[in-house]
Amino acid sequence: MQIYLDYSATTPTRPEVATLIQSVFMQQWGNPSSLHEWGQRAATIMETARCQVASLINAATSESIVFTSGGTEADNLAIMGIARLYSQPQHLIISNVEHSAVSEPARMLELWGWQVTRLGVDAKGRVNPEDLKAAIRDNTVLVSIVYGQSEVGTIQPIAELSEITRAKGILFHTDAVQVAGRLPIDVQSTSVDLLSLSSHKIYGAQGAGALYVRPGVEIVPLILGGGQETRLRSGTQAVGMIAGFGLAAELAAQEITQEAPRLIKLRDSLFSQLLDIPGFMPTGDLLHRLPHHVSACIESSDTEKINGRNLVRQMNLAGIGISAGSACSSGKLSPSPILLAMGYSEKAATSAIRMTLGKDTTQEDVDWTAMVLKQVVNRL
Repeated sequence: MQIYLDYSATTPTRPEVATLIQSVFMQQWGNPSSLHEWGQRAATIMETARCQVASLINAATSESIVFTSGGTEADNLAIMGIARLYSQPQHLIISNVEHSAVSEPARMLELWGWQVTRLGVDAKGRVNPEDLKAAIRDNTVLVSIVYGQSEVGTIQPIAELSEITRAKGILFHTDAVQVAGRLPIDVQSTSVDLLSLSSHKIYGAQGAGALYVRPGVEIVPLILGGGQETRLRSGTQAVGMIAGFGLAAELAAQEITQEAPRLIKLRDSLFSQLLDIPGFMPTGDLLHRLPHHVSACIESSDTEKINGRNLVRQMNLAGIGISAGSACSSGKLSPSPILLAMGYSEKAATSAIRMTLGKDTTQEDVDWTAMVLKQVVNRL
């Protein structure tokens, strides 16, 4: 029996999406910038996908969708695209629980003389809006706060945070890669100016993503060339991957009202079955949480045996795919920086695991996973 519970890392490509991608590869392989019939057929496919992705987040116009190679490029385009508007270093605000696709560009800007404020979070991983208000300076030009944190599942108060920046005339970006397709997103009802998406998190293929750019917001492209994507992302577009992204977005939008409650039920069932494991501590905000996300530390006096890496390996031997909240580098097990930022001890942050559910996950999968994890912990 094999059970995949790492849907936050990537999702399997839906069969109908794979079929569409193959069809585009075989029959609609034109360059969408070409004026002849082959190119225009490809361009039509591109614009259909752009409308589908725009609809997923209720964007007012499909022209606000800029296709990229994935969520990481979308984050980089948002951060560095705004930064390059300025000839002199300015001030950027992020949280200290951002994905590296945001935190690393911020670190690079610091090397270039920018001032970067990293907002702290509470023990549940949430940013306090009052802390954002206090951090704003006269030269603050951009705030980037992750929508749903991939490691601990916490959802940030994006609407409130973006309202604060809008009132100050400051741009607001959010990485919504983990939220899109799992919870409704409405960019028209919030003050979000830039929002990042990824195809392979919503059952599309790896290799496509998008940045929503609110109409009227100016950014500088990072890739120069032929001026594709309204001159914001040059390079011949990956038409097949983008077509698949569009279909995945359309299907996610159709299913979200039924799928989110189903995932929440499974998520809560898994949490409840694991609570009697010695040292089991759920991480993240249990109320403001991604519907598919289960994460925890399993504290033990013997971290050589019970740590995230060992738990992942043992579960994999049992045919269950989960992930660890810690990284192995040069043979050393490192504590999760996200959990350290949330106030966890190094020992606890080394024992973190994450189980994320998806459209193919069943109650039987959840029950079996809980039983196996208990056996693994007891054996270790």
